Amino acid sequence: MTDRVLVLGISEDAHICTSIFNAFGADGYKAICVPSPQKALQLFDGGLEADFLLVDTSRKKPGDSFIPPSLLQKVKSENIGLVVDAGDLSWNDYALRWNVPMIFAMPFGSLDIDMLKKKSRIDALTSSAVAPALAPQYHLEELDNNRFFLAASPVMMQIYRDIRILAPVNIPVLILGESGVGKENVALLLHKYSAGAEKSLLNINCAALPNELLESELFGYEAGAFTGATKSKPGMFELAHKGTLLLDEIGEMSPQMQAKLLHVLQDGSFCRLGARSASHVDVRVLAATNINMEEAIACKRFREDLYYRLNTLTITIPPLRERREEIAPLMRELFRRGAMELGQPVIFADRIVEAAQDYDWPGNLRELRNFVTRTLILRDEKTAYSYLRTKTRLDNVTHSKQEIILPPEIEKAAVAVGMKDAVSVVKNEMEVRMLQSALSASGWNRRRAATNLNISYRTLLYKIKQHRLSA
Repeated sequence: MTDRVLVLGISEDAHICTSIFNAFGADGYKAICVPSPQKALQLFDGGLEADFLLVDTSRKKPGDSFIPPSLLQKVKSENIGLVVDAGDLSWNDYALRWNVPMIFAMPFGSLDIDMLKKKSRIDALTSSAVAPALAPQYHLEELDNNRFFLAASPVMMQIYRDIRILAPVNIPVLILGESGVGKENVALLLHKYSAGAEKSLLNINCAALPNELLESELFGYEAGAFTGATKSKPGMFELAHKGTLLLDEIGEMSPQMQAKLLHVLQDGSFCRLGARSASHVDVRVLAATNINMEEAIACKRFREDLYYRLNTLTITIPPLRERREEIAPLMRELFRRGAMELGQPVIFADRIVEAAQDYDWPGNLRELRNFVTRTLILRDEKTAYSYLRTKTRLDNVTHSKQEIILPPEIEKAAVAVGMKDAVSVVKNEMEVRMLQSALSASGWNRRRAATNLNISYRTLLYKIKQHRLSA
């Protein structure tokens, strides 16, 4: 009797093989994994049938003869779906040459796995539409502290390719984009592939500190430089030597600090506060801002010479509303990771995704992440859906000046308190439900609930009193 599997995996990595077993075996699908293409050929010659051949190329360079012609011919003649790990976009040219659909980026995502499960030999593999159905979906790359970079739109794919080219070159990069678009993640990715990747990436928010404190944080100080300076302290430029320093919100830096920063960028030298001699460092400087730099220069709020020093290379990240094809995979990843952190079941309903793709997300990824966290805590798909639909309608009114059509729950609130305060009523109801859910999940451990809600302990106590909540 001929044996048949959904997926035949080829990987030298035992962990990837295990993930293949777990991903498909948990739902009763048969999957096996072998360490080499030669072993796969032996199984095929022995009568094995497979719907998909999943090849892990993460340890191979493009052009390596890892997939031999005999195996490619077998795949073509048997009409087997071929899937190559898309963790490195440099495989794209070879995928096009081989007509390989690339949908995976390690680690596997649930939507990717579900797509393979649905594309069985019966309903898809004999169709000429197989390749479009398995067209490239997105590129996902892990960063530190459970952060990630995701590219699905053409513009973000191009940004990823630009990053891989720019990263090894030790020159300043200016990262532009609206608040919350993921400028820090781009900086992390630039650092990951830089020559100083083994060193730390240090980050300082130029808008969060007054001028004097920002200077001491960047350049350090000597003992006795000012009242309270009992001992010397190195600044971030010294700590980031041979590494990377991200100057976030650089558009808010004062003109005096801009002049000092320009001097450091020109020759790599600076003086600690109170020092008599200069220090020299080798630091890769990245700068990020959400302001319009041309307007800031025209208004004399930003030095033109510093702008051109930083503007050797510029990466402009578009807002989320201009790359809506990324909303679904972003939500998938945020729901999956958030559920693991909060110990909650994953919520990923189709109608929530559809509603999310209609909304403009003025807060971009930051707003999307907060929405996912609230939805996971509340565990209420209906409320999440209504919230997005309401926000979309309110945005449409702002943009088009048309009359708003309210959902029933908000219309009821409008009748009670008037149209002006209807949204505030719904927001308050949602806040109460979030507080109750977080407090209940933590057994009324208020500090733990505050941490899960990402608010301060004092704010939580105020909210409990405001809404008159009790155990």
